[in-house]
Amino acid sequence: MRNIKLILEYDGTFYHGWQKQPGLLTIQEVIERNLCSLLKEEIKVSAAGRTDAGVHAKGQAINFITSTSISPCAIRRALNSYLPKDIRVKKAEIVPLDFDARKSALSRLYRYTICNSAFQPPFYCNFTWHIPFLLEINKMSKASRLLIGRHDFSSFQSQGSPTFSSMREIEKSVLFKKGRFIIVYIKADSFLYKMVRNIIGTLVEVGRGKISLPEINSILEAKNRRVAGPTAPPQGLCLVRVKYK
Repeated sequence: MRNIKLILEYDGTFYHGWQKQPGLLTIQEVIERNLCSLLKEEIKVSAAGRTDAGVHAKGQAINFITSTSISPCAIRRALNSYLPKDIRVKKAEIVPLDFDARKSALSRLYRYTICNSAFQPPFYCNFTWHIPFLLEINKMSKASRLLIGRHDFSSFQSQGSPTFSSMREIEKSVLFKKGRFIIVYIKADSFLYKMVRNIIGTLVEVGRGKISLPEINSILEAKNRRVAGPTAPPQGLCLVRVKYK
């Protein structure tokens, strides 16, 4: 038996997220179905991040156990010929049998992109959140840095999270503007359900002047989802990279 790790890139626009759901088209369902067809055996995959419907990935990590003798390079090439054009395998390699894409991950890096201009080019509508009014970028940047560290992120956790603990550690939180785009990078050991999108929604409220900088700490301390900002739409979010030992 061998353990194969794949790095995926996908456009999540037309999928109901990563995780398999009865009667719905998901990334996991497409990957497993095509792996089964390719390898002629039952395949179950584990992923580093269970991206939501409409969320994208440039560096999603997955793994699966297989008895095949086909080389990882050949699996990558063959699987890409099976997959739809909006899902691609970037890399394939053999990893130790105890490796698990989710449990072995040390951190995940997400990027969120906002198109902050009066006009949004149609080419970006599936990959950015369009906000036509001016935002105070400096305040948003300062607010994002206040989230760095280990905190209880209950206020940024949507209902439906399967975890028992809301403690997470954000290692990096960077927000800057580049042309018409506001780009946010957030890196943490792991994330709660919709945590990144809830953080982004809150940062936008800071940029609008609806939430002050001192209120960020109050929101963390409240451990109450209702006191934070709204949930940002999914299309601006992308899983960039997963770090392992």
